[in-house]
Parts: sequence; C-alpha cells; structure tokens
Amino acid sequence: MPRGNDQFTKVFYQGKVDDFVIFVDDVDTAKKWRNDRTIPLAQVVSGWKVFVTHKQGAQGILDGASKAVLENEFGTSRDEEVVEQILEKGEIQEATNPERSGRRNLSNGGNFVNTFQV
Repeated sequence: MPRGNDQFTKVFYQGKVDDFVIFVDDVDTAKKWRNDRTIPLAQVVSGWKVFVTHKQGAQGILDGASKAVLENEFGTSRDEEVVEQILEKGEIQEATNPERSGRRNLSNGGNFVNTFQV
C-alpha cells in the first residue's frame, strides 16, 4: 500500500545569510493572519520549530535553526518573534509529499536474487 501523498503548507523566507522554513496548518489561515493579528499564532503555525536549509532554497534539507543563526538573521532568538517575521515576509507554498512505495519488509525473504551459479 503506498504511503505519502499528504498535503502540507510551508512558509519560505530567504534571508541574508540563510533560508528559513516554518510549517503552517492552512494557507487561508496564514493569509488571514497577515491581515488580522487577533488570530492566535498557535492556530496558524504547525509546531514552533524554525528550520534552516543552508542556502538550498525551499527544497533543501531541513535542519533545526540554532539560536545563534536566528539571532544573526532576525535580531532575536525568541520563537514567537521569528515566526511572526517569517509569516510576514515569507512566501507561502503548498506541496504534496511524494508517494512512497516499494518493499516494506526485506526480512520476509524472496527478495534476494542469487547471482552466483554453482
């Protein structure tokens, strides 16, 4: 049975030194938050983790951003302030996880092809 194909929404922010990504629950809620700050950030953001892509763009490998990196880019390491800045200035992107299929349990046997002949 294939796994994956989940929709996810992220906000990509291209900084001076590095690129940053946060995940949000919904595109519409993130756009509404930009115009209406009475919406709590907890209803917009999907987790309070800020990721850094090491200048590989929105598709790069995501690592957790250190406090030093956040301080250098945003002038603060407080998650709320950093997330607000990324939501304000970042680009909202929707994507789908690619479908993953293949062998799930190689220990079941029958998957090994004997290339040696006796």
